[in-house]
Amino acid sequence: MYKVNIFGAGSIGNHLAHAFRGKNWDVTLSDIDPKALERTKNDIYKSRYGAWDEKIRLADSREIMNDPADIVFIGTPPHTHMQIALSVLKNFTPKILLIEKPLCGPDLNQCQELYEAIKSQKVTALVGYNHTLAKSAVQMEEFIKKGTIGSIETISCRTREHWGGIFKAHPWLNGPQDTYLGFYEKGGGATGEHSHGINLWQHFSHIVGQGKIIEVNATLDIQKNGGSLYDKLGIASFRTEKGIVGDLIQDVVTNPPEKLARVQGSDGFAEMRINYNSEGDAVITSDKNTVPIVTIIPKKRPDDFKCEADHIEELLASKTSASPISIERGLDTMMIIAAIFKSHASKRTVEIDWTKGYVPEAIK
Repeated sequence: MYKVNIFGAGSIGNHLAHAFRGKNWDVTLSDIDPKALERTKNDIYKSRYGAWDEKIRLADSREIMNDPADIVFIGTPPHTHMQIALSVLKNFTPKILLIEKPLCGPDLNQCQELYEAIKSQKVTALVGYNHTLAKSAVQMEEFIKKGTIGSIETISCRTREHWGGIFKAHPWLNGPQDTYLGFYEKGGGATGEHSHGINLWQHFSHIVGQGKIIEVNATLDIQKNGGSLYDKLGIASFRTEKGIVGDLIQDVVTNPPEKLARVQGSDGFAEMRINYNSEGDAVITSDKNTVPIVTIIPKKRPDDFKCEADHIEELLASKTSASPISIERGLDTMMIIAAIFKSHASKRTVEIDWTKGYVPEAIK
């Protein structure tokens, strides 16, 4: 049985507590706010999963900072991730360090420091971009690797979803101004909160051998509203190391949502649609220019986190060493987030020099 310490008793902390308890692991769920712990026990967990799990220990986050665990998950607001992660690593070395997405705000503060600490202590560190672990993503990857869609022409991703769903899952919040979600500098807004789209774009770029994104051109719609400051819409184009160009749209206004990743080839395409219908995700494929086939992948919301727990179990058992949610992939996503904001601010295409590390100076 593995010991798990979770920092942050919000929505994501509850989801992962449930996923880890599904494996009968020893789970401590913590927060610095006693009201958050009360909500967890008396409302969130029970309403989602039917009953409170008495084997989950609730604690003040400050009390478990020095408490060694096999797995540490940080599910607090993004602008607090670095400080907590670095504090944990100063106190002990977990087998797995999992940090929720996005890693931080677009200033990239302490990204390189965290990366160096992780490498120095040889920690397996992950970032919670779990869409890459979904059965739909795996099936899409398998189809692409058949090599029957021809030469790769472009990649497109959309994560367009009204954030009303987020506030429905957090009814104690009155709106974006009450949380990091309403502040892009804290990792909120469309570019940060919906950065699954950026991450999936990068993921499939690696799958098709196109490498990293080296050029970014972006336009944002930044809103100042009720004390908040966030980007409600972001549109970007990317160029990879191998030269293909693709596009990305992320927003917090589209309803019903549109969440997809598509790889277009000269002879066909592969596309995953997240939450395609009430049954689950979908993979839509066509090769040799045949009529597209839609395959439904059954899924419920808890499955997004069960696949994350399964992946961690495989890593701990050395059944796999490669991880699409590795710290490197998460940090790469942060670099694209930072480049999007710099491109928008400067009204020009920016380039990323990956040899300089995870620092603002690498974006020019």
